[in-house]
Amino acid sequence: MDKSITLPPDEIFRNLENAKRFAIDIGGSLTKLAYYSTVQHKVAKVRSFDHTAKGDPLYEISMQEEVSARLHFIKFENAYIETCLDFIKDHLVNTDTKVIKATGGGAHKFKDLIEKKLKLRVDKEDEMTCLIKGCNFVLRNITHEAFVYAKHADSEFRFQNTHPDIFPYLLINIGSGVSIFKVESEDTFERVGGSSIGGGTFWGLGALLTKTKKFDELLQLASKGQHTNVDMLVKDIYGGSYGSLGLTGDLIASSFGKSATPDKEFSKEDMAKSLLHMISNDIGQLACLYARLHNLTRVYFGGFFIRGHPVTMHTITYSINFFTKGEVQALFLRHEGYLGTIGAFLKGAEEDNPNQYSWGENYAGSSGLMSTSPDLNPMQRARSGTFDMLEMDRLERQLVNLPLLQDPSSYIPDTVDLSEDALAREYWLYCFEEALDGVVKRAVASQPDLPEAAERAEKFRHKYQHKLQTLRHQPFAYGSLTVRSLLDTREHCLNEFNFPDPYSKIKQGENDMALKYFQKAVKSLGELSWEQRQFALVRGLLAGNVFDWGAKAVSELLNYSPFFSIERPWLVDAYDQWLERLKGPPHKCALFFVDNSGIDIILGVFPFVRELLCRGTEVVLASNSSPALNDVTNSELQILTERIAAMDLVIQSAVKEDRLTLVQSGSSSPCLDLSRLDKVLAGVVRERHVDLVIIEGMGRAIHTNYYAILSCESLKMAVIKNSWLADRLGGKLFSVVFKYEVPPGHKTTTLDHVPVTPS
Repeated sequence: MDKSITLPPDEIFRNLENAKRFAIDIGGSLTKLAYYSTVQHKVAKVRSFDHTAKGDPLYEISMQEEVSARLHFIKFENAYIETCLDFIKDHLVNTDTKVIKATGGGAHKFKDLIEKKLKLRVDKEDEMTCLIKGCNFVLRNITHEAFVYAKHADSEFRFQNTHPDIFPYLLINIGSGVSIFKVESEDTFERVGGSSIGGGTFWGLGALLTKTKKFDELLQLASKGQHTNVDMLVKDIYGGSYGSLGLTGDLIASSFGKSATPDKEFSKEDMAKSLLHMISNDIGQLACLYARLHNLTRVYFGGFFIRGHPVTMHTITYSINFFTKGEVQALFLRHEGYLGTIGAFLKGAEEDNPNQYSWGENYAGSSGLMSTSPDLNPMQRARSGTFDMLEMDRLERQLVNLPLLQDPSSYIPDTVDLSEDALAREYWLYCFEEALDGVVKRAVASQPDLPEAAERAEKFRHKYQHKLQTLRHQPFAYGSLTVRSLLDTREHCLNEFNFPDPYSKIKQGENDMALKYFQKAVKSLGELSWEQRQFALVRGLLAGNVFDWGAKAVSELLNYSPFFSIERPWLVDAYDQWLERLKGPPHKCALFFVDNSGIDIILGVFPFVRELLCRGTEVVLASNSSPALNDVTNSELQILTERIAAMDLVIQSAVKEDRLTLVQSGSSSPCLDLSRLDKVLAGVVRERHVDLVIIEGMGRAIHTNYYAILSCESLKMAVIKNSWLADRLGGKLFSVVFKYEVPPGHKTTTLDHVPVTPS
């Protein structure tokens, strides 16, 4: 094998000059390397002016350098280990690291080479401890990490929601043999069983039977084989099924039972397939027995025997389904190959306590899950045989569930899974490809004083275009493919090339303009009767939400017609129920997830919030921690609230009395995942006894959370600004969704009283 390879540092070993805390996991054929780096990137900061001069903009925008933490994981064949170590040595500049944590069976074999090349002392860590630490880490931090494999389904990978409490679970590690671990907490686990019949058995017996020495080639043979030519089935013995014992005729009665037939030759493919079934069935039954013994339903499989191979995942899945009668699902992990090196890294970084932070997969720097099926995308399969990458960014905020989710374990943020809907997938991929030119232009325009912006924007285009092409062939690469994940991938790629907030100038201008009309809007609302005012407030929210530069249809509307009318009945219309509720006692506290800058937040949200405050309801405004499209960020909202408070006594007194609170959501997405919110926000929700949640906008209330069930009253409001989506929901472009939902068993009281009129 050619051991030379060109390694572009901007694609594979990224940011090595700032690397420290190395870890390595060396298996029989693959090496997994981990390191921590500090990444310098641009962020858009806003700072309020003191507004002494008339005509000054509301705030100034500046681009500043910020440093954040990133974890890098690279997987490659052992054949390249010397070349890779040389590359790391040549590019390692600013590290004070003296030790490299090592795990895996090959760590001893390559110890001298590593110490010689990198001048680092190899510190060996326990392999199984590292494996479990790594498993805990990915289950906690990577959404859609675990999946069920369904070979014959439209989407072969069915990703599972991460349960808020990942413990306890059973981990079946299939290496040379099988080890079975019961994991009860971050540091509590025990090996409860195992078997000497595992991956090494398949490889060894397979080599003897077929003369094929390579593991992957053996699996390829098995994928083409027909085990019934070698295995003896129930029907071969009884002529059909054995009904009284519940055994179907196609059930294997004896693995390799037909191989004793004299004067008969068996193909390599058939023998490999029979061997695979024999070992997978044995492991599956063993896993089933231990799951029942310990009363566990979450069973994860890992080890080199799995390695994302469809043929092994299918046979394991079939075996588990058979022995548990569908009560237990076989769960596999997207990043199964990285568990050991992640665990080894965490052991070396314990003084920094990485588990105190939340981490997020950086789609811009990660390869994603690649199918190794011989029938799927051979170009991608060839690439994954050389280098595979995972990058994770440390998030500024620790993320937790919204306490008001009725059942966090069954919560699914996204409305449509594009992995399972081919027509929807093709439509949205086309939409994002079509929008790419506009995004590039917007990015360049946001940095007019930087001549290299155009070059960076073209690099962004190439990167994101490549991601979209990958997702067309491998829609499961980053978990369930959704509109949210496509938007988040685009934001990751923009940030990668230092375009942190392409809409910053547009937002600034829209905010300045909308503020000029705020007092007039409040005065007009005050002149209406109570019932007229309630409808006007909702209509203002919906109309404000239309003005979204992120939607193509709205851009066209803004270019041709500044007027927009919203007439009932709406596509989803619960306004009458909401109005009746308003005739009752006020809510204790409302949590409002806000959307766009400009007209939306200033002329839509704030008048609505003002009315709630006048009713005696406290309000928490949750906005994005970082920019995404033209959504208002927390730092921008702080300045807007300050300006509005200066011109409105209701808002001013609410801020002073702490009845109006601004909190970061922890998100940097145009969509909303209620299972990954800022821990501070979750604390505020509990302290304030929030009993009403308001979610506004197409990204937060339609693409995500349309079906979310909360344990308190909720309002979901949006104007559908995409004709395809409107059609899917049974409406037309600019249809209105106004969902007022009350959880089952929740009682609201309606009182006939004259509501408070805002002053």
